[in-house]
Amino acid sequence: MNRNPLVPFFLIMVFGVGLMFLLSFNGLDNSKQMAEEAEGGKETETADATPEEIYQQSCIGCHGDQYQGGVGPALKGVGDKLSQEEIANIVVNGQGSMPAGLVPAEKAEEMAAWLAEIK
Repeated sequence: MNRNPLVPFFLIMVFGVGLMFLLSFNGLDNSKQMAEEAEGGKETETADATPEEIYQQSCIGCHGDQYQGGVGPALKGVGDKLSQEEIANIVVNGQGSMPAGLVPAEKAEEMAAWLAEIK
């Protein structure tokens, strides 16, 4: 008695397509929750955070734990190259590959002053 060798592949395909639809619907629900958190949750977290805490949350991945740079430029001596107004503008609006909105606008001046002092 010969079995059809395509049956296991067909079953795996049906299982895979079903799993893909299930995960897609789950992802749609998660994206709605993430959008709601982004609208209200992130601003309250950074509203009373210090510049160092904001750096640890948002900037350390690209600029390094010792401000040495990595994906983003080094931040040591940035106050010698740029004014505090320029730094505040970059922090709020982004520049190059740096996205905008990582630091709230109300914390931009405080963050710029802190970054300008890094040596």
